[in-house]
Amino acid sequence: QSSKEVWKSAELTKDYKNGDASLHLMLEDGTNIDHKLDPKTKNLPYLRNPDILVGENDLTALSYLHEPAVLHNLKVRFIDSKLIYTYCGIVLVAINPYETLPIYGTDIINAYSGQNMGDMDPHIFAVAEEAYKQMARDERNQSIIVSGESGAGKTVSAKYAMRYFATVSGSASEANVEDKVLASNPIMEAIGNAKTTRNDNSSRFGKYIEIGFDTRYRIIGANMRTYLLEKSRVVFQADEERNYHIFYQLCASAHLPEFKNLRLSINESYQMGLFQVLAAILHLGNVEIKDRDSDSSLIPPNNRHLTAFCELVGVTYQDMAQWLCHRKLKTATETYVKPLPRLQATNARDALSKHIYAKLFNWIVEHVNKALITNVKQHSFIGVLDIYGFETFEINSFEQFCINYANEKLQQQFNMHVFKLEQEEYMKEQIPWTLIDFYDNQPCINLIEAKMGILDLLDEECKMPKGSDDSWAQKLYNTHLKTCSLFEKPRMSNRAFIIQHFADKVEYQCDGFLEKNKDTVNEEQINVMKASKFDLLVELFQDEEKATSPTGQVPGTGGRTRLSIKPDKGRDTKSKEHKKTVGCQFRNSLQMLMETLNATTPHYVRCIKPNDFKLAFSFDPKRAVQQLRACGVLETIRISAAGFPSRWTYQEFFSRYRVLMKQKDVLPDKKLTCRNVLEKLVQDQDKYQFGKTKIFFRAGQVAYLEKLRADKLRAACIRIQKTIRCWLARKKYLRKRCAAITIQRFTRGYQARCLAKFMRRTQAATIIQKYQRMYVEKRRYRQKQAAALAMQTILRAYMARQKYQALLREAKAVIIQKRIRGWLARCWYKRCLHSIVYLQCCIRRMRAKRELKKLKIEARSVEHFKKLNKGMENKIMQLQRKIDEQSKENRTINDRLVGLESSYTAESERMRGELGRLRGVEEDAKNKANQVSSLLEELERLKKELSATQQEKKTIEDWAQKYRDEMEKMVSELKDQNGLLKKEKDDLNRSIQEQSQQMTEKMTRAIAQETQQLETDLNEERSRYQNLLTEHLRLEEKYDDLKEEMALSSNVSKPGHKRTDSTHSSNESEYTYNSEYAELEDGSRAREVRKLTLNTSLTLKLQKRLTELEQEKQSLRNELENKEEQFQRARARDDEEFKKARGAELEYESLKRQELESENKKLKHDLAEMRQSLLGNAATGAGAPGSPAYKVLLDQLNASCEELEVRKEEVLILRSQLVSQKEAMHHKETMTEPSVYAADVSKLKDAEVKQAYVGLKDTNRSAAPDFHKLNEDGELWLVNQGLKETIRLLEQQLQTQRRTYDNEVEALRGELQNVKEENNRQQQLLAQNLQLPPEARIEASLQHEITRLTNENLVRCGDLMEQLEKQDRTIRKLKKQLKVYSKRIGEMGAGQTEGQTSPGQMVDEPIHPVNIPRREKDFQGMLEYKKEDELKLVKNLILELKPRGVAVNLIPGLPAYILFMCLRHADYVNDDQKVRTLLTSTINSIKKILKKRGDDFETVSFWLANTCRFLHCLKQYSGDEQFMKHNTSRQNEHCLSNFDLAEYRQVISDLAIQIYQQLIKCMENILQPMIVSGMLEHETIQGVSGVKPTGLRKRTSSIADEGTYTLDSILRQLSAFHSTMCQHGTDPELIKQVVKQQFYIIGAVTLNNLLLRKDMCSWSKGMQIRYNVSQLEEWLRDKGLMTCGAKETLEPLIQAAQLLQVKKKTDEDAEAICSMCLALTTAQIVKVLNLYTPVNEFEERVSVAFIRTIQTRLRDRCESPQLLMDTKMIYPVTFPFNPSSLALETIQIPGSLNLAFLTRV
Repeated sequence: QSSKEVWKSAELTKDYKNGDASLHLMLEDGTNIDHKLDPKTKNLPYLRNPDILVGENDLTALSYLHEPAVLHNLKVRFIDSKLIYTYCGIVLVAINPYETLPIYGTDIINAYSGQNMGDMDPHIFAVAEEAYKQMARDERNQSIIVSGESGAGKTVSAKYAMRYFATVSGSASEANVEDKVLASNPIMEAIGNAKTTRNDNSSRFGKYIEIGFDTRYRIIGANMRTYLLEKSRVVFQADEERNYHIFYQLCASAHLPEFKNLRLSINESYQMGLFQVLAAILHLGNVEIKDRDSDSSLIPPNNRHLTAFCELVGVTYQDMAQWLCHRKLKTATETYVKPLPRLQATNARDALSKHIYAKLFNWIVEHVNKALITNVKQHSFIGVLDIYGFETFEINSFEQFCINYANEKLQQQFNMHVFKLEQEEYMKEQIPWTLIDFYDNQPCINLIEAKMGILDLLDEECKMPKGSDDSWAQKLYNTHLKTCSLFEKPRMSNRAFIIQHFADKVEYQCDGFLEKNKDTVNEEQINVMKASKFDLLVELFQDEEKATSPTGQVPGTGGRTRLSIKPDKGRDTKSKEHKKTVGCQFRNSLQMLMETLNATTPHYVRCIKPNDFKLAFSFDPKRAVQQLRACGVLETIRISAAGFPSRWTYQEFFSRYRVLMKQKDVLPDKKLTCRNVLEKLVQDQDKYQFGKTKIFFRAGQVAYLEKLRADKLRAACIRIQKTIRCWLARKKYLRKRCAAITIQRFTRGYQARCLAKFMRRTQAATIIQKYQRMYVEKRRYRQKQAAALAMQTILRAYMARQKYQALLREAKAVIIQKRIRGWLARCWYKRCLHSIVYLQCCIRRMRAKRELKKLKIEARSVEHFKKLNKGMENKIMQLQRKIDEQSKENRTINDRLVGLESSYTAESERMRGELGRLRGVEEDAKNKANQVSSLLEELERLKKELSATQQEKKTIEDWAQKYRDEMEKMVSELKDQNGLLKKEKDDLNRSIQEQSQQMTEKMTRAIAQETQQLETDLNEERSRYQNLLTEHLRLEEKYDDLKEEMALSSNVSKPGHKRTDSTHSSNESEYTYNSEYAELEDGSRAREVRKLTLNTSLTLKLQKRLTELEQEKQSLRNELENKEEQFQRARARDDEEFKKARGAELEYESLKRQELESENKKLKHDLAEMRQSLLGNAATGAGAPGSPAYKVLLDQLNASCEELEVRKEEVLILRSQLVSQKEAMHHKETMTEPSVYAADVSKLKDAEVKQAYVGLKDTNRSAAPDFHKLNEDGELWLVNQGLKETIRLLEQQLQTQRRTYDNEVEALRGELQNVKEENNRQQQLLAQNLQLPPEARIEASLQHEITRLTNENLVRCGDLMEQLEKQDRTIRKLKKQLKVYSKRIGEMGAGQTEGQTSPGQMVDEPIHPVNIPRREKDFQGMLEYKKEDELKLVKNLILELKPRGVAVNLIPGLPAYILFMCLRHADYVNDDQKVRTLLTSTINSIKKILKKRGDDFETVSFWLANTCRFLHCLKQYSGDEQFMKHNTSRQNEHCLSNFDLAEYRQVISDLAIQIYQQLIKCMENILQPMIVSGMLEHETIQGVSGVKPTGLRKRTSSIADEGTYTLDSILRQLSAFHSTMCQHGTDPELIKQVVKQQFYIIGAVTLNNLLLRKDMCSWSKGMQIRYNVSQLEEWLRDKGLMTCGAKETLEPLIQAAQLLQVKKKTDEDAEAICSMCLALTTAQIVKVLNLYTPVNEFEERVSVAFIRTIQTRLRDRCESPQLLMDTKMIYPVTFPFNPSSLALETIQIPGSLNLAFLTRV
C-alpha cells in the first residue's frame, strides 16, 4: 500500500514461509523492495487477480474482491482501454473522461435497444434499457439514481438516460413530449447551475424527474421535483466560483433574440418579466447601506441601484428604502418600528434577494411541469434522480449537512436493496443463507432525524427568542457527546461538531446553522413586494404556497406522488406560514422521496471524478478510492465478497474446465459431472456451494481453478513440443534409413531380376497350356448357355403376355368405375350446392332487406351532409394520380427537349466548322488560279525578254565559272535545308501522334470518371426516390390508421350502428372498395359524415406533404440537371483547350508551309533567270549544248529541279495529312458517327491526292532534260491541271455535304418545331388544368391524352394494317398445320394436361378426359368479366388468397397472369374506365393485404413476386420493341392495342419497391434475434473458446432464456427464405438483391455487437466468426449466389475477425493491419484493439503504444467517424426486365380460386 498511489502491483520473488517478517517483492517498474509485515496481525497483502480477469466489465466477476483489485481494474479500463463505464454488481460506475466521446449517438442507442444488460458492454444506455424493459415486463415503476461528487458527470448521465427514453419510446401524441423533456434541461441548468471550483456546470439543487408512460410505454409527460436550492449563492460566492449562469447570460446576451427559443410554454411577456426580476436582483445586490449611527442605518437618497430595482419590480422607492433599514415589532398591544444596524440591514437585503430568486426558481419549475404535463392517464413512470453526492470541504455548513444527510438515507436504501438481491439469489438457488455483516447506517440517521436528534434540537433552538449557534452547539454536546459514538467534539473548537458518516468523518461549523434553518424574510418587505405594479411579481407573492413550491400540490392524476419542500397550507394556518424550518421541510421531502424510491425498482449510477484538474483520461487513484468508498461501491464489493461472489452455471463451468476432467469423469449429466470434479479439485467443502443452476464459489477459488487450468494447459503445451521434437528427430532418422534401404534395394534388385528371368520363362510355358485348356472349356459352356437362354425366353414371353392381358382388363374396369363414381358424385354435389345456394340467398335477402331499411332511415337524416362530403377520398386519389402523371409528362418532355437541343447544337457546330473549312479551301483554290494567270503573264514577259537575254550570253560565259561555284554552294544549302525540313516533318508527325494519343487517353479517363460519377449519382437518386416512397407509404398507412380510429370511435359513440362479426367478416373487402374506387354507397356516405372534420384536415396535410415531396423531387431533378450542365461545361472547356492547342499547332504549320512556298517561288525565279541566261549565251557558242560545261551545269540544274519538286510534293502531302487529322480530331470531339465528308477526305488523301501529285512528279522528272518543253508547256500546265482537278473534287464534295446538311437541318427544324408545338400545347393544357376545378382536371388531361394517342395511332395505322394482314395469313397457315398435328398428338396432349394439373385442382375439380375439339379452339389469352364482378375478382384473387393454402399449388405468378389477361380484354374492348378501375383496385388491394399481413414473410414474398411478374407482363406485351425481343410471334399478337400503360408501370414499379422494402423489414425482424446468438455467442467449433468468469449482470439476465439460436438456425432461416421466394417465382436477379441485403444485415449487426462487447473480442472468437462466415459462403455457393455481391457485404466482419487473430506487436504488424483492414474505419479498428481481451494466459494484451501507432498510420484516411454500421440501410432495388415464355392462351384457372365468372376469350 502506498500513500501516493494508494495501492501498487508487485510480484513475489521469494517464497513466503510462516514466520517470515517481510516479503521480497518486485514492483511493476522493476524495483525490488522488502515489505515488512505487521508483527501483531501478520496480515499478508492482497492477492492480485489472474491477468485474464483484469479489465472485466463487471467487478463482481473478479476472483479476488477487494479494494486494490477494484481500483486496478477501473484504472486499466479507463486508461488503457478508454472505457468509462464499468459494472459493479447492480451499480454502473461512470468515470468522467473530461472529453467528448462518440458513444452517445443514435446508432449506439439503437444498438442497445432491446438488448440484455449483461450482453453488451457497460453503458448508461444499458441501464436505461434495463429500466425501460423492467417497467414494461414487471409492470413496476423504475428509478435511476445518479450520484457522485460535483464535477463527476451526474447531470450529463441523467441527460443521456432521458435522451435514451425519448429516442426509444417516442411520443404518444403529436406534441413531441420527449423533445420538451430534453428541452427543459437547458432552462434548469441556466437557473440552477453555477461554476464552482470543482465543476464548471455544477447543479446547485437536487432534482427528481418522473417520465410518464402510457399503456403502450410511450412518453406522455414528465414531472420535476427539486430539492434544497443553494440560495446563498445568489448573494455570496467563494473565491474562483460564480453565481448562477442565468445572471451572466442575461448580462451578456439579453438583447439577442435567441432567448425566445427557451420559452417552453412561457410567453414572451413572461420572458421579459423573468429578465426584469433577475436584473432587479442584480441591482438589489448593488444597493449600498451606510451607518447612520451604531444602532441604525440608511440608504443615501436617489441611490441609482435601488431606483433601478424599484422601477423594475414596480414598487415605491420610499417604502423599499424604509423597510430595508427598519423592521416592525409587534407586542400584545402595540406595534413598534425599529431601525436596523448596517449589518442586519445588509443581511435583510440579502435575504430578500434569496427569497425572490427562490420564488422565481420555483415559479419556473412549476411552469416547466405545466408544459410537460398531459391529460392522458399515466400508466407507469421512470424516475431519474440527479442529486448531490457526499460532500466534505474545509468549512462545512448547513448545506453540506443536509446533502450528507440525504446521502445517508440513499446509502441505507442502497444497502438494503443490495442485501435483498443477494438474499433473493441465494434463496432462488437454494443455498443456505447466512447473515452477512454489513455496515448499517441507521444509528447515524437516528442521530440526525430522531427525537432529540440534531435536526430536532436545531428546530427547538430556532424557536427560542435568544437562540444562538453557540447555545445550540452546547445542547448538542450535552445530549449526544456521551451517548452516541458517531458524534464527536473537536478538540480546539466549541462551535463545531463531528459526525461519523458512512463514507468519512465530517466536521461541521455551527456558524449560520440557525439563520439558514430559519430562512426568515422581513414581512414588511414581502408586503411591499405584494403591492407591486408588476404582474409577474404579484403572481410570485400572491399565493405563497403555490409560488414557493410548484410540487407542493395535491397528488395529481396518474398516481404521481408529488413532494413538497414548503409548508402545507392544509395543515398549517396562515399565521404559521413561515414557522416551518428548512431542515424540517427537507426531512419531510426526503422521507417522501425515499417512499417513492422504495415503491420503485432502483438502478444505480455512481459517477467518479478521476482527477481534480479536469484532465482528459487522467486517473488519480487516491481521489478515486475516496469516491468509491463514499458512493458505496466498495461496500457492495464487501457484501459480495462476504458470501460466494463468483457464480458459474454448470454449463459455463463445464466448458471452461473441461480440460481438468478425464474422459471417465464426463457423464451425461453435466451437473453431476461438475459436482464430482469439483469435489476432487477443491477439498474444502466450504469453499463452494451447489445451487439449482449455478455453482457458488468463495473469493479466490476461481483464481485457484484458473491456476490449475493454466498448469494443465502448460503441461499439454510441453507435451506437444516434446511430441513435435520427437517427430522431427524420427523424420531425420527415417531419411537415413531410407537411404540405406535404397542401396540395399538396388543390390537385391539385380539379383532378383536374374531369378525373375528364369521364372518368367517357366511361367510362359504354363500360361500357354492354361489358355489352350480354357478355350476348349469355354466353347463347351457357351453352347449349353445358348440352349438354356432360348428356352427361358419363350417361357417368359408367354407369362408376360398373360399378365399384360390381366392388367389391361383390370385397368379398363377401374376407368369405368371411376367415370360412374365421378358422375354420381357430381350429381350429388350439384344438388347439395343448389340447395345451399338457395338457402343462402333466402337468408341474405332477408338480412339485406333489414340492412336496407336501416340504411334508408340513416340516409334520410344525413342527406345534406352527403352532398358536402361527396367524393372526398376520390379527390385525394385523383389529386395524387394527377400529380404523378403531370410530373412524369413534364419529365419526359424536358428529357426530349434537352436531348434535341444538345444534338442540334452539336450538329450545328460541326456543320459550321465544315463550312468554314470548305470556304477556306475554296479561297485557297481561287488564289491558286490567280497565281496561274500571273504565271502566264510572267511567261509572256519572259519571252519578250528572251532576245535581250541572248545578247548577254557572252557576259554570262565570263562569269559562268563563278556562277557554277555559287550554284554548287546553293545546292548544298538546299540539301541541308531539305534535311532539316524532313527532320521537322518527322518531329511534327510524331508530336501530332503523341498529342492525339494523350488527348484520347485524357478523354477516355474523363469519360470513365464522369460515367462512374453519374452511376453513383444515379444510385443516390434511386435511394432517395425509394426513401421518398417509403415516407409516402408511411403517410398513407398513418392516414388509413387515422381513418380506422375515427371510424372506430364513431362506432363506439353510436353503439346502435355496430356490425355483427359475421356481417363484418363477409362484407369487409366489398365495403372497403366501395369507399375507394366505386361510387359512394349509402353506408360509406353515412360513415363519411362522421369523418368530415378529420378528412378535411387530412386532405390539407396530404396536400401539404405532396407539395413538399414534389418540391424535394424537383430540387433533386434540378440538382441532377446542374450536375449534367457542369459535366457539359467541363467537357466543353476541355474541348476548347484542345482546340486552342490544335489551332496553335496548325498556325505554326501554316507558317512553315508559307515559308516553304515562298522559298520555292524564290528558287523557281532563280532557275528561270538561269535558264534564260543560258539560252542567251547559247548564241555565242562557248556554252553550246554540246559543250562539257553546259552538260555539267544542266545536270546540276536538273538534280536541283527534281529535289525542288520532291519538296513541293512533300509539302502538299503534309497539307493533306493535316487536313485529314483535323477532321479526325473534329470527329473525336463531336463523338458522332463518321460523316460522308470525312470518308471523302480519307479517300482523297489515300487515292486521288497521292496519285495526282505522284503523277505530277513523274512527269516533271521525265520532262526535265527537255529544257524548252519543260519551260514552255510542261510544268505550268501540269500544275494548272492538278489544281483544277483538286478544285473540282472539292466543289463536288462541298455541294454534296451542303445538300446533306440542308436536309438534316430541315429535318431537325421540323422536329424542333413539333417539339415546341407539343411543349406549348402541354403548357397550355397545364395552365388550363390549373385553372379548372380539381374535379375537372383529370377529365381534361385524359381527354388530351386520348386525342394525342389517337393521332399517333392514326399515323401508325397504315403500317400496322399491312403487318396485321401478313400475320393473319401466317396465322391461317399455322392453324391448318396445328389442326393436323393436334390429331396426331392427342394422347400425348392428354398426358401432359393431366401432368400439369395441380393437387389443388385434383381436390377441387374432377379431371375430365382430354377434349380434343376444345384444344382446337383458338384462345386469345384474355379473360372477360363483368364490371360488377370486379370486386369479387379482387376479393378472391388478392384479399382472400392464402400463400400457404391454395396458392402453394399454383404455377408461379398465376394471379399476375390472370390480372393481366383481364386487363388485356379491357384493352381489347377499348374500355378505359375498366382498365383504370381494374389497375387501381389491384394496387389498392395489394396495399391492403400487405398492411393486414405485412409481417408474414410468405405473404409479402408472394405479392412481391406477383407484382414484379405483373410489371414484366405490362412491359412484355406493351408493344415496345425493346421489350419484344424475346417474344414469340404468338406473344407479339397478344400485345396491348389501345392503351399505353407506361405511367401505370411506374406506379406498379413504386409499389414493388414498397413491397421489397417491407420484405426486407420482415426478414430483418425474423433474423435480428438470431444473428448475435448464432454468429457470436454460439460455439460452432466446440472447445475453441473457453468461457470466462462472468459477473452479476450476466447472471441476472433481463429476460428468461428463450432457447439459443445457432448458426444452423440462421442457415435454415436463409434457406427457408430462399425456397419460399423460389417457390413463388421471384426473379433470380431480385433474389440476389434480397440475399445481398440479408447478408448486409447479418454482417452489420454482428460487427456492431462485436464493437460493443468486450467479452467477444478475442482470438478464439475471431476463429469462430471466420468459420461462421465460411459457412455462409458455402451456403451462397450451394445456392449459386456467389456473384450477387453478398460476400462483399461481409468484408468488414471478415476483416474484424482477421484483426482479432493477427499478430499485434511490431510496426510491421501495424502496417499489415492498415493494409488489411480497408473496409473498417479507423474508429472501428481502434475500438477492436481496445476491446481485445485474452481468454487464456498464453495470449497477450494489445499495448497502448501499438494502438497509438495504428492511429498515427490511419490519420490520413478520409472516412466517416461513425463507429457502428447503419443496420437500417437498404440498398436501392432494381427490377431487371424478365420476360416469360409462358403462353397466355395455355393458362388454366383452377377452380380453387373461385373465379368461375371469368370467361376465356
